[in-house]
Amino acid sequence: MANNAHIKWQDYQVDATTRAELNGHQSAVVWFTGLSGSGKSTVANALEQVLLARGTHTYLLDGDNVRHGLCADLGFSAADRTENLRRVGAVAGLMVDAGLLVLSAFISPYRSQRELVKSLVPAGKFIEVHIATPLAVCEQRDVKGLYKKARAGEISHFTGISDPYEPPIAADLVLNTADLTIEQSVEQLLALLQRRHIII
Repeated sequence: MANNAHIKWQDYQVDATTRAELNGHQSAVVWFTGLSGSGKSTVANALEQVLLARGTHTYLLDGDNVRHGLCADLGFSAADRTENLRRVGAVAGLMVDAGLLVLSAFISPYRSQRELVKSLVPAGKFIEVHIATPLAVCEQRDVKGLYKKARAGEISHFTGISDPYEPPIAADLVLNTADLTIEQSVEQLLALLQRRHIII
């Protein structure tokens, strides 16, 4: 870790409050966590389209996409996964300061990792959404063929098969895409954001 003893945080004249007034909505991180194939990215994508139509400034951070650039140098060990999420959390925190509603879709299997991300986001700006689709349903979908490879031993450290998943103890919202349509999931998310006064 670099020595930051001589680095001072630079304060800006334009702050998050000013940006929120300009945008007409608050900023926050909506963190979608769940097994591979649970529907995290699908729900986040659908929510972003609805928010965009409402004039909300958003950005979608997806687990696969950040590994093409920001985290391209990382593997899938426990340490690398934690560093992957630390980087994402730092970026998400900056985006919140920029006034965006950040939708983040990451398996993020360990509670400690999600707490780390939460600590990197301004207080009160982290909304945890558990996409609690059962393993059997996720494996049946297997949209990327990953479960089949994991079962065959071709992928190690695969969450839900050879590695554990720790569900949130007190998520802000729990959605099971085996029981809910995409539209119903989005409706519940919009209602949550309105209750939190993130959007009107």
